[in-house]
Amino acid sequence: MKKLEEEALKKSGTDFTRLGFALFFMIGVLTFSFLSNGGIPNNMFLAIAALIGAYMAMNIGANDVANNVGPAVGSKAMTMTMAIIIAAIFEASGALIAGGEVVKTIKKGIIDISAFGGNADPFIWAMMAALLAAALWLNFATMMRAPVSTTHSIVGGVMGAGIAAAGFSIVDWGTMGKIAASWVISPVLGGIIAAAFLFAIKKSIVFKEDKIAAAKRYVPLFVALMSWAFVTYLTLKGLKKIWPQVVDILNFVPFVSIEMTKKPTLLTALVLGAIFATIVYFAVRTKLRSNTTQLQNSKESVNTLFTIPLVFAAALLSFAHGANDVANAIGPLAAINDAVVNGGVSSKASIPLWVMGVGALGIALGLALYGPKLIKTVGSEITELDQIRAFSIAMAASITVIIASQLGLPVSSTHIAIGGVFGVGFLREYLHTNDIQNSVEEDKMVIADEKNTLHAYKAELTTLEEKKDKSKTEYERIVELYKLIAQEEKIIKSTKKHLKKAKKVEYVKRDAVKKIIAAWVITVPAAAVLAATLFYMIRGIML
Repeated sequence: MKKLEEEALKKSGTDFTRLGFALFFMIGVLTFSFLSNGGIPNNMFLAIAALIGAYMAMNIGANDVANNVGPAVGSKAMTMTMAIIIAAIFEASGALIAGGEVVKTIKKGIIDISAFGGNADPFIWAMMAALLAAALWLNFATMMRAPVSTTHSIVGGVMGAGIAAAGFSIVDWGTMGKIAASWVISPVLGGIIAAAFLFAIKKSIVFKEDKIAAAKRYVPLFVALMSWAFVTYLTLKGLKKIWPQVVDILNFVPFVSIEMTKKPTLLTALVLGAIFATIVYFAVRTKLRSNTTQLQNSKESVNTLFTIPLVFAAALLSFAHGANDVANAIGPLAAINDAVVNGGVSSKASIPLWVMGVGALGIALGLALYGPKLIKTVGSEITELDQIRAFSIAMAASITVIIASQLGLPVSSTHIAIGGVFGVGFLREYLHTNDIQNSVEEDKMVIADEKNTLHAYKAELTTLEEKKDKSKTEYERIVELYKLIAQEEKIIKSTKKHLKKAKKVEYVKRDAVKKIIAAWVITVPAAAVLAATLFYMIRGIML
C-alpha cells in the first residue's frame, strides 16, 4: 500500500507540475494581452481570445507535432528528450521566422464574412467559439491518443460557429467537399509513397547478398533524394514570408540570378533542392566509402546509415510545420485582434508579432509537456518502425505535400504522416504474406514428395516381407526400410505442423487504425457542433 501511495503521489505530482506550467503560460498571455491593449475598447475580449489562443497552441504542440518526430523516436533514431528539444526549437523558429505572412482569417474561405454585415461583435464571438472548440477537440483527441488534423479542427470550428451565427448559407460547401475529400487523399497518397520508398530500399539494399556494397551505391542516392524533397518542400512552404530577402541574398552569389517574385515558384524550389541534393550526394558517398569497413553485412547495419538523415528530417519537418501551420492555427486569434483593434470585419488580417509569439511558444510548451503520448502512438503503437521505415515516412510527408500543393489538393500533414505509417506497415504484411504463400507451396511440395517416397518404401517392404526365403541382405534391408519409413512419417508430420502454423501476421494494429480513422472522420462535425454550442453560450452571456 505504501508503494502504491508513493507511485500515485509521484504520478499526480508530475501531472500537477505539467498543469502548473500550462496555466502559468496561459495566465501570462492573458495578462500581457490585457495590459498591452489597455486603451482599446473590448480589450477584455482580446485578452480572453489570447488565453484561448495559447491553449490552442499548446494542444497543437501536444497533438500535431508528434507526426514530425514520432517515426524517428519509434525507430530509435533519436530519444524522446532529443526529439522534443529539436522539435520545440524548430517549430518555434519556423513559426517566428517564416510563419507570419498575411493569411485569410476565415480559414480557406470556409464561410462568407459578408453575412456578418460588418458587425464586429457576432464575428468576434464566432471566432472565439471556433478557436475554443478546436482547442477542446484537440485536447480530447490527445487524451485518447488519436492524432488528428489541426487544420480540420479549425475548419470544423469556424464552420459550426459561422452556421450558428448566420445560418447554413454562410458556408462554402464546395470548399468543405474538398476538405472531406482530403480525408481519403492525404493518407492514401502518404501511404503509397512511403510504401514505394520502403520497397525500393528493400529491393536495392536489404534483399541483396552484399548489403554493404549495395548501401555504398544507393544510400547516398536516397539521402540526396530526401535532401531534394525537403529543400523543395521547405522553400515552397516555409520561406514564403521571407522570400524577397532570400532572393536578395542568393543574387549576391556569383553566377546566380533569381527573378524577384512574391513567393518561390516550384521550378525555383526544385532547382535549389537539386543543388543541395548534389552536394549531399557527394558528401554522403565520400563518408560511406571511408566508414563502411566497420559495418557488418546485416539489415541492422544498413539501418544505422539512415539515423542522421532522420534527425535532419525531423528538424526540417518541424520547421516547415511551424512556418506553415501556426498561422492557420491562430488565424481566428488574428481575426479577433483585427476586429477589436479596427472595430470592423475584414477578409484579411496580418498576424502581429505577439500573436505569432503566443503560437510559437505555445506549440513548443505543449509539445514538451504533453507531446510524448502522441509521439509514442505514432512511433510505436500503430506498427513497429526502424530507421528505414521511418525514413520512408519522412520522404512521403515532404513529397506528398509538394505534389498536392501543385495539384491544388487540400491535404493534411497529420493524415499524410499517419498514412505513411499505415503504408509501411501494410507493405510489411504484404511481403510477409507472400513469404508465407511461398512457404506454404514449398511445404505442400515437400509433403507430396515425402508421401511418394513413403509409398515406395512401404511397397518395397511389403514385397520383401511376403518373400519366403530371404537372404541376410534382404533382412538388413527390411530393418533399414522400417527406419526409413519412420523418418519419412516424422518429416511429413513435422511439415504438416509447420503448414498449420503458417498464418498471416498483422503488422498494423487494427484497433489503432480504427480509432484514428474514426477520429479523423468525426473531427470536423465534432468541432462544428462544439463551436456552435459555445457560440450560443457566448452570445447568451453577452446579450
